[in-house]
Amino acid sequence: MLEMTKKILVSVSFDRILFQKELNKALKFISDTEELKTFKVWCIVEFGAKYPKIVSRAFSGVSI
Repeated sequence: MLEMTKKILVSVSFDRILFQKELNKALKFISDTEELKTFKVWCIVEFGAKYPKIVSRAFSGVSI
């Protein structure tokens, strides 16, 4: 599931609103703490430069 989520985020990263929507949706489905930590690091590396506010806002509401 996580790999599919990553592919979706990469494919929608051209659009800020769509990216934010898909990122928030993905965070609802990830329940494992370690998987969530890994996903957060991946998002920061992949999209931190392009969408820093969206990524930080999305993960601010998630307890890791």
